[in-house]
Amino acid sequence: MTDSTPLSLLDAALRGTLLALLLLLAGMLARDRPRLAAARTGVALMLGLCVQVVSSTPRFEALVPRVWQAPLVAVAVANAVLFWVFVQALFDDGFRLRPWHVAAWLAVAGLSGFNCALGPAGAMALGPWPMGMQRAMPLLFSVLAALAAARQWRSDLVEPRRRLRAFIVVTGIFYTLAMLAVRLASAQGRLSDTAATLDVAALLFMIAVVAWRLLRLTPSELFPLRLSMPLGVSVAEALAATLEDAPAPARDDTEAPSGPPASPDPAETRLAASLQRLMAQERIYRNDDLSVASLAARLAVPEYRLRRLINQRLGHRNFNAYINGFRLDEARIALADPARRALPVLTIALDAGFQSIGPFNRAFKAATGLTPTEFRQQNLADS
Repeated sequence: MTDSTPLSLLDAALRGTLLALLLLLAGMLARDRPRLAAARTGVALMLGLCVQVVSSTPRFEALVPRVWQAPLVAVAVANAVLFWVFVQALFDDGFRLRPWHVAAWLAVAGLSGFNCALGPAGAMALGPWPMGMQRAMPLLFSVLAALAAARQWRSDLVEPRRRLRAFIVVTGIFYTLAMLAVRLASAQGRLSDTAATLDVAALLFMIAVVAWRLLRLTPSELFPLRLSMPLGVSVAEALAATLEDAPAPARDDTEAPSGPPASPDPAETRLAASLQRLMAQERIYRNDDLSVASLAARLAVPEYRLRRLINQRLGHRNFNAYINGFRLDEARIALADPARRALPVLTIALDAGFQSIGPFNRAFKAATGLTPTEFRQQNLADS
């Protein structure tokens, strides 16, 4: 097939459009939240997909020597790892990039580049394991991405972000598995001209939807913002303030609303009062299996109303983080109480609703900058 055939022209047009969209998304992510792990991994994924778009061109695969293709193939296959890391960062506001994430990317990229440089005959001469491991990597990291999404899905309170995340995860996993199946069924793992064009068309559809949805979201809906709440103000106090028609906690990067403030919804105010009673009086946050669904059932309201109240009125983006705020408030009070000086830290953590000491220590350190023991020593030093 020559470069002037309709299919090749269509393929070139689709790839050019896709490259432009990928670079646009990378620029948007780098501009809006350059220091966030979700934005950084998103930029890396967009750039990795750019490499994949170029390296999967049929004429490129047919004409360029394998040794020169190897670095690009390495990046393209390792995009499965980047997708897994991106999903974790996108669903978990507290995600941190760890050395093992980088190590996983390097391992997959190194294996894929090595296999490509050897060629099918050279790779098979070493036995089926190198190529088999390379083909298993997209499947493995698609499963890991799905598990990461499922862990955080129910606790996400930002509805537009929930919908976008669902689309990214479902289509991303489906695309990865579909292309793996197509390459396994093709000769030497290369796509036919028609399959390559369908591949880029599917990827373009996914990226176009993501770009369109991103343009409709404000940066604060997609990525976390730090609450500018004064130090020492507890979650319970912030919740009580909403019942007095106080403005929601200020957020950085948020534009001031235009026009007069909207009147509070009486039904929402009653719901906020019921929520405050459950938290402050009944201390329902101590239930270690508390979820959005169980709390909504206790309040006899649909889940979406409870999500909207906690997110839009109380300023929280994640249900688990919201509940942990009450637990940490109780733990801080107990740790600073001289009468409970001899009470083990584990007992305090369990009484507050944490299931084990590990998550409690991590959450406490993230919130205060101190370990529970250091906090107790500092507050009881003079007593």
